[in-house]
Amino acid sequence: MKDLVIVGAGGFARETAAAAHAGWRVLGFTDDDPALNGTQRSGLPILGPVDGVRDMDAAVVVCVGNPRAYTARRRIVERLGLPVERYATVVHPSVSIGAGSTIGAGSVLLAGAVLTADVTVGGHVAVMPQAVLTHDDLVSPYATIASGVRLGGGVVVGEGAYLGAGALIREGVTVGAGSLVGMGSVVLREVPAHQVWAGNPARFLREVKELTS
Repeated sequence: MKDLVIVGAGGFARETAAAAHAGWRVLGFTDDDPALNGTQRSGLPILGPVDGVRDMDAAVVVCVGNPRAYTARRRIVERLGLPVERYATVVHPSVSIGAGSTIGAGSVLLAGAVLTADVTVGGHVAVMPQAVLTHDDLVSPYATIASGVRLGGGVVVGEGAYLGAGALIREGVTVGAGSLVGMGSVVLREVPAHQVWAGNPARFLREVKELTS
């Protein structure tokens, strides 16, 4: 088993730790909140601030971000500047990965996710429980696919996009880079880059504001 350190100590990080136990020796979490230093989460220690992973002899996976700060994962990866070979790919044992599918370094696939056939998942992507990615889907780096999302065939998810829980994306549709699709939305047409869409059918709500938290 290889050693793994998880950047972040929130819910996604702790879910990743649970998923990783089948194939990794999880040493603990790093987090920039000084109040967490020396404490534990899910029985694993907080090892110090995020930048400390540079000097650790372990693989790394960055598990931060939520709908209010979904650009945070990319910012931390860029800040760390680690070579790609330092990043782990964490796949829960219950995930189904079909023929021809590929998963990039630093990505996490949680329990019950399904990739049916010829699905491409880029680096540092978060695929939450019970998401279904069907044939020929392309999920670009830093995207987040929340729990219960269903992608029709040939969907393109742009870099850093966020698909909220239970969203349904029609086959052949593109969700633009940096966009956010609200939970439970039914997306029937293209979502341009850096926009927020929601509803059934999904419609434009507003431009994405700069996310800094």
